Amino acid sequence: MSGGHDYEGLSYLSLSPFIIVDLVNLRSININLTDETAWIQSGATLGEVYYKIAKTSKIHAFAAGICPSVGVGGHISGGGFGTIMRKYGLASDNVVDARLMDVNGKTLDRKTMGEDLFWALRGGGAASFGVVLSWKVKLARVPEKVTCFISQHPMGPSMNKLVHRWQSIGSELDEDLFIRVIIDNSLEGNQRKVKSTFQTLFLGGIDRLIPLMNQKFPELGLRSQDCSEMSWIESIMFFNWRSGQPLEILLNRDLRFEDQYFKAKSDYVQKPVPENVFEEVTKRFLEQDTPLMIFEPLGGKISKISETESPYPHRRGNLYNIQYMVKWKVNEVEEMNKHVRWMRSLHDYMTPYVSKSPRGAYLNYRDLDLGSTKGINTSFEDARKWGETYFKGNFKRLGLVKGKIDPTNFFRNEQSIPPLF
Repeated sequence: MSGGHDYEGLSYLSLSPFIIVDLVNLRSININLTDETAWIQSGATLGEVYYKIAKTSKIHAFAAGICPSVGVGGHISGGGFGTIMRKYGLASDNVVDARLMDVNGKTLDRKTMGEDLFWALRGGGAASFGVVLSWKVKLARVPEKVTCFISQHPMGPSMNKLVHRWQSIGSELDEDLFIRVIIDNSLEGNQRKVKSTFQTLFLGGIDRLIPLMNQKFPELGLRSQDCSEMSWIESIMFFNWRSGQPLEILLNRDLRFEDQYFKAKSDYVQKPVPENVFEEVTKRFLEQDTPLMIFEPLGGKISKISETESPYPHRRGNLYNIQYMVKWKVNEVEEMNKHVRWMRSLHDYMTPYVSKSPRGAYLNYRDLDLGSTKGINTSFEDARKWGETYFKGNFKRLGLVKGKIDPTNFFRNEQSIPPLF
């Protein structure tokens, strides 16, 4: 366990007896600006990594996620979305070496583990293969000043048109420009209102962003006064709704959902979803206190990498990823079942509008509804129903790698890779 953020708790829970390897004290971060790389131990959090990079350089970053308390180990090994992924790829795309302890207690690096195992670690869920002690990653070059803005709109016909338009352009924009869409609701007086938020990072100044937006997305009506220039590390604070607060907040490993429970799912969209779908989403959101959908734009560098180059396969042809989430505070079975049913119903409703054969899902938004293993004796065929959802055709290669490195299936959980021989 590196950060304890597994969406289904698989890094620290199981229905059968289990062992936790707690990596919390393996958290050193060694940055080499000469070759623009860093060795990061798996127990470090993204916030600790970003803080260390920012204290070392004003023009470097790491292409990884937004939530600062997420552990590096799980995040990288499942892919790793982030605000600069359209320019630099996923976190896993930027791994150049790793140190892994295998089932026999032997420590391997890229050279001694071989390219097949190194391939599997970068997006295939490294916990199936051993314990990754540390990762060597490429750092990304960023300008000293970047630009961020937030544009919020109440759901309705005009909002539906904006989101619909975003679907067609979000993955086609300049690689320096990342615009994600958040749909949620809030209480205004006694009335619940659904809104959409366009949250944006641009790797450049306002002077370059405004003409770009006027050309590609004039419907949003962006003005200079809506934008703020800041450093890259300040953009991380911005995306966490903590602008102006001390950077040391990034070192707080206990940033959580304020004792809220949640259920999440994911999808990939390959054709723009019809406008009327957002009308139905709005109706469904009004049934819940804290529903959430986040649309993360793909394209750019992600689409330039072959879907077999790493285990993460959702590349060319995908416009954006959807993360669905619903939260609740009352720790009772009835309450949980009510919210989980709502989430499953929304996911079912979206079936005609998302990827097919298989319907894709993102490993880091883990979902046990897709299926789970049956302990040590799970067959590869049994695991296909969820394995190909996360990995498509790469699942077979992952099974073959597993068969070589861990043939007795010692490293396993409810959605680990079963060995294939």
